[in-house]
Amino acid sequence: MKITTPIRILVLTILLALPNSLQSQNTQTESSADIIIYGGTSAAVIAAVEAKQSGKSVIVVSPDKHLGGLTSGGLGWTDTGDKSVIGGLSRDFYHRVFMHYDEKEAWNWQAKEAYGNKGQGTRAMDGESRTMWIFEPHVAENIFEDYIKEFKIQVDRDEWLNRENGVVIKNGKIISITTLSGKTYSGKMFLDATYEGDLMATAGVSYHVGREGRDVYGEEWNGVQTGVLHHKHWFLSDISPYVVPGDPSSGVLPRVSAEAPGAKHSGDNKIQAYCFRTCMTNHDANRLPFPKPENYDPLQYELLARSLATGRKDFFEKFDGIPNYKTDTNNHGPLSSDNIGMNYDYPEASYERRKEIIQEHEDYQKGFYWFVANDPRIPNDIQSEMQKWGLAKDEFTDNGNWPHQIYVREARRMIGKHVMTENELLKKRPTPNSVGMGSYTMDSHNVQRYIKEDGFVQNEGDIGVNTSGPYEISYGSLVPKKEECENLLVPVCVSSSHIAFGSMRMEPVFMILGQSAAAAAVLAIDNNLPVQEIDYQKLKTTLEKKGQILHK
Repeated sequence: MKITTPIRILVLTILLALPNSLQSQNTQTESSADIIIYGGTSAAVIAAVEAKQSGKSVIVVSPDKHLGGLTSGGLGWTDTGDKSVIGGLSRDFYHRVFMHYDEKEAWNWQAKEAYGNKGQGTRAMDGESRTMWIFEPHVAENIFEDYIKEFKIQVDRDEWLNRENGVVIKNGKIISITTLSGKTYSGKMFLDATYEGDLMATAGVSYHVGREGRDVYGEEWNGVQTGVLHHKHWFLSDISPYVVPGDPSSGVLPRVSAEAPGAKHSGDNKIQAYCFRTCMTNHDANRLPFPKPENYDPLQYELLARSLATGRKDFFEKFDGIPNYKTDTNNHGPLSSDNIGMNYDYPEASYERRKEIIQEHEDYQKGFYWFVANDPRIPNDIQSEMQKWGLAKDEFTDNGNWPHQIYVREARRMIGKHVMTENELLKKRPTPNSVGMGSYTMDSHNVQRYIKEDGFVQNEGDIGVNTSGPYEISYGSLVPKKEECENLLVPVCVSSSHIAFGSMRMEPVFMILGQSAAAAAVLAIDNNLPVQEIDYQKLKTTLEKKGQILHK
């Protein structure tokens, strides 16, 4: 067959272009920007928006496919504290939530009037400030995706930091990071916006895992807290921890430690429990029955059956209502969705081990719901109510309607230029160089389940200490010591003690600190300075112009 001249030219053009095309694909494995943000949390997205608004190039390198972390991962009943100290882009997020629910189309399962504007202490939807603090998971994720599109932010998803040799440091600065896929990202400034602090740790920055002893920072509420019973998440009655009640020779029930809990106020390497913030519904048209895990074992929930048998009736108190007949369901009671004691190695574990831990938590929690809905030992009034509930069909649709983000309540915490402690939160001493404010109770979920000296089971670590109003958060808690790294900021695994982090770990605060960290990174770039040496007064002026609340 004769090839005509136009076709011959077209074929030649394609052949000549092939090497250049392949070369272009190869060069895409190396990217650069003024600011590289590692993480896909709410803090990561907000930091990227701040960087773009300030005229800097930015790349979000996200191990997560879904953006927003816990904010889009089921935590729709926002733990806010004093809402008046939530400013800047963090408040803008909640304004965008308001704008969504101000539209009739947002109420597809429930009339807006039927929701009743329920909220935590105040209205969920505040027309005066045009903010809304309670929302469905997919609504939050869509808002984060809108930020990405609106500001044309490059996000590389499912990119996991090479934690062995993926961080190149020269003269005290991170030059580049490389992911397991082989992609390399170079930048002038780096932010670790993960819940785990993997970039921070791989860069050689100091950090702590677990609870400090009381004497480390002179705190009353740090360390082991045996005998402290602040909430309802403990056994109100004497419950035997043994397979055969009262018989130690029969063995200890699952999820009970046979080890001593440790001396009161002593430090340890244990962390507060994780769970998933599940989105449930009792609206039949949108409800899926709770799935039964393949490895379901009713013995795992024996302590719950024994507790309910004593007449305990407070099972449904944390089915917090969000729009469209849904919930943000959290832990409540002595044995609930919190998987106590099963996450100690998560912060520093390999990716493979973390996946195992996450799966174990998922199996445990699904089994917990199945147990309550189906086991014959559950009291009829509780079981009949539980059978009305299930997972929401229209949430987390690519993950079996199960949240894509486990609630990492704490992992690593940086030991940086300034360590935030309960002393600053309780205003016992001043906080230098505020870059934002928090106000939520110093809150720790249970850390361990143990056997008391009298032979009965009890939980330990659940604490709630009021901060008596908002407190300032120091810029020094976002940056490492200068000798460890000069161009890294850490807005999530902030420099703080265990008990101080219990308040600072709230999602609105992470967004506040994400914006402040990015603004500081911009100043450091513009003035060619280490992040530890920027002019705080300039940072303060910048943040206040952007609506951040630094003082009260």
